[in-house]
Amino acid sequence: MSKEKFNPELVSNRKAGHDYEILETFEAGIVLVGTEIKSLRNHGGTLQDAFVDVRGSSLWLLNAGIAPYSFGNIHNHEERRERRLLMHKREIEKLRRLKAEKGLQIIPLSMFLNKKGIVKVRIATAKGKKAYDKRAALKEREDARSIERALKDT
Repeated sequence: MSKEKFNPELVSNRKAGHDYEILETFEAGIVLVGTEIKSLRNHGGTLQDAFVDVRGSSLWLLNAGIAPYSFGNIHNHEERRERRLLMHKREIEKLRRLKAEKGLQIIPLSMFLNKKGIVKVRIATAKGKKAYDKRAALKEREDARSIERALKDT
């Protein structure tokens, strides 16, 4: 019996950590239709320019792309449609207050499978970084790498 590492992450927003300062993360369900789950299992999605909007008493994932399923038929899904996110009402209200008060943004970090095989979305409240903050973070990372290399060589 092979012990392969199970990686449930299907799609990730790799630029989120670079462009934003992540403050708090949440987990939400997502309403998918038709062939979207099959396409996601083939890692056919992107969260690069996606964001979350609070409308009424519900959350919506906007501008996230799920590629059309390659083996689909005429009933294939739209690539960039609005998808509803599922969370408890008190969590949605908390997100609404944070977004209104502090001017924060709600961004998706990743889509993943939970242990039951259901797709979930990891979202976060985030504050945008300025250009000089991004440069400082890159410099710190480079300095840490050079120190590691120097210690490794000795």
